[in-house]
Amino acid sequence: MTQAGTVAIVGGAGKVARLLAPLLLERGYTVVPLVRREEQAHELESGGCAPRMLDIERAGVTDFTSVLDGVDAVVFSAGGGPDGNVERKRVVDLGGALATIAACEELGIRRYVQVSAIGVDEPAAPGSSEAWQAYVSAKRVSDRAVRDSELDWTILRPARLLDEPAAGVVQIGVDLQAEPVTRGDVAAVIAAVLDQPATVTRQWDVVGGVLPIAEAVARAAS
Repeated sequence: MTQAGTVAIVGGAGKVARLLAPLLLERGYTVVPLVRREEQAHELESGGCAPRMLDIERAGVTDFTSVLDGVDAVVFSAGGGPDGNVERKRVVDLGGALATIAACEELGIRRYVQVSAIGVDEPAAPGSSEAWQAYVSAKRVSDRAVRDSELDWTILRPARLLDEPAAGVVQIGVDLQAEPVTRGDVAAVIAAVLDQPATVTRQWDVVGGVLPIAEAVARAAS
């Protein structure tokens, strides 16, 4: 896709999404955050976005198809949150991703970037909470669905997310040590991979590191 395209962000009111939106606007994209509350829509609209309303927990594929009509690419950055609600992990992290994939395929939207989590191909640690086990399972299954799709996908698997200011440096690759990474740096990686053909059908861990983001993406994609 070109930098003149329209990008929808599923989970558009989330912390990573709010950091991603201005980066995409700077690159010339029209940014369509999908949000469930009117106040979120008004706030994002004031920042230059074109939000659309979608409640992932109550939406079916038809709702996703309607709200994604006319966009060129989708970033899935939704999550059920740290509230311990097992069902929300299944409905949002898994069900939302599956509905988004189906809608993209139906609409012919090719480019798709999914924000997952590092290490989810392994079982959750013994003794971990039921909610964490549900989260790991949801991410693992949704990532598999992305890989099995016909989309031009990229899966990014960040380590533990930090709210500190972005460092501008990361490490991107496979089977990396899970060094924490800032949400701002993850957002910058999403923006960097979005229109890079060499990042299509690639799955990477994203962790704290020492390489400038553009260089880290180029090395991983080479």
